[in-house]
Amino acid sequence: MPETLSSTSVGLVTPQVARFDTPLMLACGRELPAFELVYETYGTLNETASNAILICHALSGHHHAAGYHHIDDRKPGWWDAHIGPGKSIDTRRFFVIAVNNLGGCHGSTGPSSENPATGRIWGPDFPLMTVTDWVNSQAMLADRLGIARFAAVVGGSLGGMQVLQWAMSLPERVANAVVVAATPRLSAQNIAFNEVARQAIRSDPEFFDGWYTEHQTLPKQGLRLARMVGHITYLSEHSMGARFGRDLRTDSLNYGYDVEFEVESYLRYQGDTFSTRFDANTYLLMTKALDYFDPAGEHDDDLPKALSTATCRFLVVSFTTDWRFAPARSRELVDALLRAGKHVSYANIDSPHGHDAFLLPNERYEAVLGGFMMRIANDVERAAGDNS
Repeated sequence: MPETLSSTSVGLVTPQVARFDTPLMLACGRELPAFELVYETYGTLNETASNAILICHALSGHHHAAGYHHIDDRKPGWWDAHIGPGKSIDTRRFFVIAVNNLGGCHGSTGPSSENPATGRIWGPDFPLMTVTDWVNSQAMLADRLGIARFAAVVGGSLGGMQVLQWAMSLPERVANAVVVAATPRLSAQNIAFNEVARQAIRSDPEFFDGWYTEHQTLPKQGLRLARMVGHITYLSEHSMGARFGRDLRTDSLNYGYDVEFEVESYLRYQGDTFSTRFDANTYLLMTKALDYFDPAGEHDDDLPKALSTATCRFLVVSFTTDWRFAPARSRELVDALLRAGKHVSYANIDSPHGHDAFLLPNERYEAVLGGFMMRIANDVERAAGDNS
């Protein structure tokens, strides 16, 4: 953490835990008898509970979206660039909630939690999650916090899919939806990347069919490979070329299979750090949830029909060099929203950073997101004034 906190930082934050003893029926047909959700909040909920913003995280994300947990933290939360006083999602005006999804590995009930029916770690027996399941659990948390309707639900990548599901499943509870670097369903290529990552994990001899915790080991090699494959898809060719080019770590070729190029070193570092901080069963579960998301498939491949229940206003944002969830997929969503008669704004932001651009500062991105969120804040405050 910097020695002096910026005036735009939410500062030190403490995660909270909400326990639910009401069973949650899941799309897979199973029931989760009880569960816990870990979450963080930033800002203050107003008297009418009308200024709440829900942040939905991406595959490897979690509840820590902004600020710092400890004074010795090296980095702030994963979306700190956009959440805080005076930032796009202004915590002087909004009450912001970020939740670690069910099945996650950062405190919410998931494969690393104890199965109350057996006394064992859930492990691979933890039920597969869908985006709909996450939305339903998040709605239960909103009820617990006294929030009947969100001023906006916001998310990027897998988080954007959750935003869409909120708008379709619980339209009366969403005033605005911000869908960033997302898609209404994965392409065959994206499903293929996910399958390669899953097979890298499942073929690791330390995986033990998902029971690695009981064997007191971790499938680190599989997770390393999965992360390396995934990370390549999050970056653009331009950003990788600009950062690494064909730079060697030494002055000459070694004519061997050890690390020679800087990009090789970078990918191995990313894989190594990820393999010790993320749960393998969670990675399998999250990528499957990505694959399964297909609202149009539930409506005879008619995306406008799937979106017809939504009543909120939409902001859709894509990035020019994102080839994982390309701008064409966002335009497909925008077209479907327009054909469904919805109010939608769209921006394709010029960025060299590929899919990861949704996490990073960008003047144009901040102007678009900040402008949309400012209008929401003005609407909320105007309504609160009218009701006072």
